[in-house]
Amino acid sequence: MATVNDFRLKLGGKDYVPIIIGGMGVDISAVDLALEACRLGGIGHVSDAMIPFVSDKYFKTHYTKTKTNEYKDSRNTPDKSLVKFNLGRLYEAQKAVVTDTMRRKQGPGGIFINIMEKLTMGAASDTLGVRLNAALDAGIDGITLSAGLHNQSLRLMSENPRFRECNIGIIVSSVRALKIFLRGGKRVDRLPDYVIVEGPLAGGHLGFGDDWADYDLKDVFQEVLDFVREENLPIAVVPAGGVFTGTDATEYLEAGAAAVQVATRFTVTKECGLPDTVKQKYFEADEENVLVNSLSATGYLMRMLDNSPCIGSNVKPQCEPFGYILSSEGTCRYIDAYEATGLNEKGKKLPVTDKMCTCYHFSKHNVYTCGHYAYRLKDTTVQNEDGSYQLLTAEHVFNDYLHSTGHQIALPEPEGMPESVAG
Repeated sequence: MATVNDFRLKLGGKDYVPIIIGGMGVDISAVDLALEACRLGGIGHVSDAMIPFVSDKYFKTHYTKTKTNEYKDSRNTPDKSLVKFNLGRLYEAQKAVVTDTMRRKQGPGGIFINIMEKLTMGAASDTLGVRLNAALDAGIDGITLSAGLHNQSLRLMSENPRFRECNIGIIVSSVRALKIFLRGGKRVDRLPDYVIVEGPLAGGHLGFGDDWADYDLKDVFQEVLDFVREENLPIAVVPAGGVFTGTDATEYLEAGAAAVQVATRFTVTKECGLPDTVKQKYFEADEENVLVNSLSATGYLMRMLDNSPCIGSNVKPQCEPFGYILSSEGTCRYIDAYEATGLNEKGKKLPVTDKMCTCYHFSKHNVYTCGHYAYRLKDTTVQNEDGSYQLLTAEHVFNDYLHSTGHQIALPEPEGMPESVAG
């Protein structure tokens, strides 16, 4: 019986174990998680979402504080048109985080970065170009373009010396989205090296509308694969969203996938950037606790747990320290929702029910974003004597994907005992 380990992803002249860990932000796909995927021969993503904030967290820089002080006069007005990112500091933060990650890289795998177009940051084209080029300059192995059609992204980095040597791919949820991206690629004579086909059961932001439940990853994947083959395009096709077992992954690989992208099972690993208390919330979740809503200020639907603290919050917009979703005019859907929300009888702001301050809540890990099958996480581990669930290692989860058959999931040995899954 075939397993994932019987296949290899061929990309950029290299062979990889065909397991890609998705780029979950903010700092959920932490550097340590990406490095472990690389060490094991697969591909790990870091996310560049709110990268100055992440730099402050790990390198004791002061980008967030500096920006807050620069725009403190905008604190009490809904007009955020003057709030901008300093492009030099943005470049510096992105390059420093990626450079440090690449310096620590070990093993035969790759380190990629997930870059969201929807992080418009008050100057969409300028800030996106800085983020893309800083990642290239820092030596990243691959760039995955996400959360948008990325019509201009290839052009924005086309003059970079590493533009043609670095692996570049895009996340799509339809053939139509891929075709739009390919038209932009023609202008700079650059095809994507891979395309990640994300289905409706994925975690985080979704590339579907309210009818998301009418779609199926297998169908969308097959449509994209057929198109790529019909056009004779040298593009690796990678399904994502709902690939929960090694058998799920093997079935896609047998159907023609070059690799699979997985994420939810790694949210409860020690290397994941979520706080351990939040990881326990993931373990405790039941199916009815997993929901899709429109709270994100990006305008995309998002999947999360229903006990996420971001739901029903009324925090004041945090655009001065953050502002990662501000339009070039200084607008944001959360600002509009906050301003439209009234006060209670004591003069306190009522809960904002239709949007959340996405930047603030991600910075606090208040958004328990997850894939549809998060409710199955409790079945991937053992319970401790106190009723909590034992955290997993990324190596254990990775190897379970690699070797398991029959949709079986290997449980870890209780803490203090050696792993039972072969490496």
